[in-house]
Amino acid sequence: MALHRWKQLLSGMQNTFTKGWRRRRGGLSQRWKRCCHWSAGKSLDPEVRAFLEENTEVTSSGHLTPEIRLRLLTPRCRFWREKPDLWPYGDPFWAIYWPGGQALSRYILDNPRVVKGRSVLDLGSGCGATAIAAVMSGASQVLANDIDPIAGMAMILNCELNHLNPFPITIKNIINSEAGNWDLIVLGDMFYDEQLADGLHHWLRKCIRIQQTEVLIGDPGRHQFLSHSIRSQLHKVIEYSLPEYTRQENNGLTSSIVWSYQPSNSLENS
Repeated sequence: MALHRWKQLLSGMQNTFTKGWRRRRGGLSQRWKRCCHWSAGKSLDPEVRAFLEENTEVTSSGHLTPEIRLRLLTPRCRFWREKPDLWPYGDPFWAIYWPGGQALSRYILDNPRVVKGRSVLDLGSGCGATAIAAVMSGASQVLANDIDPIAGMAMILNCELNHLNPFPITIKNIINSEAGNWDLIVLGDMFYDEQLADGLHHWLRKCIRIQQTEVLIGDPGRHQFLSHSIRSQLHKVIEYSLPEYTRQENNGLTSSIVWSYQPSNSLENS
């Protein structure tokens, strides 16, 4: 029963994901409001570090990027069987390596020219795999963004696993903020809710219009993504067949695609 509930939470994610985003977008707890940015060398809370190390598994198998080691929630972890309510932090969406992020990371590792010498924002970074791939491939500057502070801590642990100095991490909601001066924005698995998708569409258009930012989106073809108006502005870059383990984690989705977002002039000026 516990396993079934976790799979509902982590694989059938749309409603829970949306609630989590809306719950946090109005502000974090007071403790985390005072600490919304990590930089290289910042120490982690020893208690949280110990909990994450004890309740995740280090793995590089079953995914598109065996070069990257990650701490993830797997069937061998205690909380795969425990009641989700016993997990003491926010919903651990960062602890699953989602297929859109896998496709982006694979594409960057195979095509380092996409990021080499460029500044990269990894939006909705989760476990940090795509940001890690960008660092491995020679990006000059990487910022990872996720609204969950525990995801930020997990990213630092994942950098350590891959023998990388931690990149800067921000845990504030930057959608609808001023367009940052990034050469490339990458985001995977973010189009799970219409309201959030609308906000992303508008903000990404602004970044492209003002800063000429390139945008790459990873998604396995979820309904909320394919049915959104942004779909008409996307150009397919590459499609990857997902490993069997990832298919099982994601309700049988068989492939994941990297898209280039290229809005028309009429949309850019709206």
